[in-house]
Amino acid sequence: MSWRRGAERRRSNPPAKMEIACHRHAAQSSAFGLLAMTVCLAACLPMNLAVPTETPLPSATATPTETIVWFPPSATATQLAMPTYTGTPDMSPGIGRVMLEDDFSDESVWDTAVSDHGSAAVNRNHLTLVVQPGYYLASMRRELPLSDFYAEITARPSLCRGEDNYGFVVRGVGSSFYRFVLSCNGQVRAERISGGTRLPIQEPLLSWDAPGAPGEVRMGIWAVGREMRLFLNGHFQFGVSEPTFPSGALGVFVRSTGETPVTVTFSDLAVYEVDYILPTKTPIPPP
Repeated sequence: MSWRRGAERRRSNPPAKMEIACHRHAAQSSAFGLLAMTVCLAACLPMNLAVPTETPLPSATATPTETIVWFPPSATATQLAMPTYTGTPDMSPGIGRVMLEDDFSDESVWDTAVSDHGSAAVNRNHLTLVVQPGYYLASMRRELPLSDFYAEITARPSLCRGEDNYGFVVRGVGSSFYRFVLSCNGQVRAERISGGTRLPIQEPLLSWDAPGAPGEVRMGIWAVGREMRLFLNGHFQFGVSEPTFPSGALGVFVRSTGETPVTVTFSDLAVYEVDYILPTKTPIPPP
């Protein structure tokens, strides 16, 4: 019975005996102490303890995400093109014989004046208009009132900048007339002047043919009935339809809008007959 109790005690306490054996074995050899201790500790662990699973390290490659464009490219701006006008027979039909050629040798047919604010003078086959800053001056040809015609004149601005302007006056009667304007910044437009009141009939347009100073341009006006068309150097610029003034005299003008004087010289006026009937619009029948 005693040996059975000893055997039972030995079977009931195996972990304690195993731990004592491990310590004795680890003390026997210092050379293999570390290895023996590792083996003993592993042997002393309970047999049913699972080996811990190693936690995987995060991957060095980031998961691709959608790229945010903080500053998206804007649409390419559409540049305003400078229109190129080409004079065609359709834009100035019916031009006939010369009615008048004026070489500016006779100053009596033009309005001339001299003052502290400006001057209009005919000299050496030119009409020269000069105005001081902030002033306007026109010179009208007192003969030959016109209704249907094509007229050309050469303008040479020698002192002119920015919004300073000059141009052609047509169908003038007293203080009422049409004015075709060339600005020194390269714009063209048309206005109706009635008793000193200005009414735009063509908003400003850019033109390659409208020079600043120094420069030269051949201005042309085609007028039939209510239709009037501006040409520069033979190139059609625009047309307007205005019935207020059916006939009147020709003239030229200059205007200073800034702080500097304006000087423009005019020469070689030619006026032609125009034999043309404007087409009648066909009325559209009601549905």
